[in-house]
Amino acid sequence: MQSKRDVLEFWNQASCGETYLGDAKESDPYEAAREARYRLEPYIPPFADFDAAHGEDILEVGVGMGADHWRWARAKPHSLSGVDLTPRAVEHTQRQLAFDELESDLRVADAESLPFDEESFDRVYSWGVLHHSPNTEQAFREVWRVLRPGGIAKLMIYHSRSVTGWMLWMRYALMAGKPWRSFADIYDQHLESPGTKAYSLDEARELCRDFSNTDIRVQLNHGELLMGDVGQRHKGWLLTFAKAVWPRALIRRFCGRYGLYLMITARK
Repeated sequence: MQSKRDVLEFWNQASCGETYLGDAKESDPYEAAREARYRLEPYIPPFADFDAAHGEDILEVGVGMGADHWRWARAKPHSLSGVDLTPRAVEHTQRQLAFDELESDLRVADAESLPFDEESFDRVYSWGVLHHSPNTEQAFREVWRVLRPGGIAKLMIYHSRSVTGWMLWMRYALMAGKPWRSFADIYDQHLESPGTKAYSLDEARELCRDFSNTDIRVQLNHGELLMGDVGQRHKGWLLTFAKAVWPRALIRRFCGRYGLYLMITARK
């Protein structure tokens, strides 16, 4: 099991999406990163439903570079709060909001121990974060704790039965002469920060057992289609060649059930 220090050090070297930052001399270098994010992942805005934040108390767990937090702030919520394990992410988000004179209560904090009272928020959002925490079950309990009755959690975690899993298994198990390696071990060692986890649909439902109602949708992502940057760890000639010959149309048509993203909408 990874330590929280390992996770912090990994993401404090570079927040997710930094490769898409514009030139620092631009009036807003974060604009290019936002454009790339929503071009490659157009399903984020309809899932998040940013406009629903108007007049609500909103918390984002794991702000990253702040693109989604910027969208939440522009929706004019009653209050907006955001946490991240890394100072780097909080600083990125503060700078991004400052370009448009937007405000948020941003803190360096742990998803397993959120620094907020019970029933503080109408909506909690977390995109691709909670599976990195050593105790993901505790992080889900914290989301439930800080939500008000009737509040909505919008959470994305990784799916174990995914095209990404097979791609990584072929690279780091089959081609490495270690076909016995499990998907869990592959995710742990080779997908983003050390100790990254992924869940089946049933396991995701179990994580949400305290909620009164849960809906989970599977989504292929841009990494599985080898579009854009596919992560800090994965570069080189093999990836360049694969991008040139990748059967994206076939994957879209036949592999929709095996996307990396489990997009969860849960009501307290």
